[in-house]
Amino acid sequence: MQLTRFTDFSLRVLISLAARPDALATVAALAGEHGISRHHLTRVVHQLGVKGYIETMRGKGGGFRLARAPEKICVGDVVRDMESGFEIAECFQPGQSSCRLMPGCALKGVLGEAAQAFLATLDRYSLADLLRAPEQALRPATRFARRC
Repeated sequence: MQLTRFTDFSLRVLISLAARPDALATVAALAGEHGISRHHLTRVVHQLGVKGYIETMRGKGGGFRLARAPEKICVGDVVRDMESGFEIAECFQPGQSSCRLMPGCALKGVLGEAAQAFLATLDRYSLADLLRAPEQALRPATRFARRC
């Protein structure tokens, strides 16, 4: 399973903002810090604003910051919101599958369960957890328990 660069960049922006809660960020500064195209990062920031993760201030001295506390931003929700489609195989795309094993293939069910487990793991973590040292952020696995 691989996240798109758009989602990866979205998570990087949120982590950077959470690490500096009292500062306004700019696209130019974050693009330089992370080595990301300003154009691409502008699209990411726009979408994060549309989804309510960040708030933006226009004009001289403007920028953007988190719209809510890091503890209230669920990593699983960010991934769901930023991924345009979460089809992990062709058979998950309605009307687009050319697989000759369908509809009797059991693989689709197995892959669907795996995708749900992936998201359930992300649901156990908030943005605040990503700011902690790795050994502090990890918790014992609890089967599909949504925490945030």
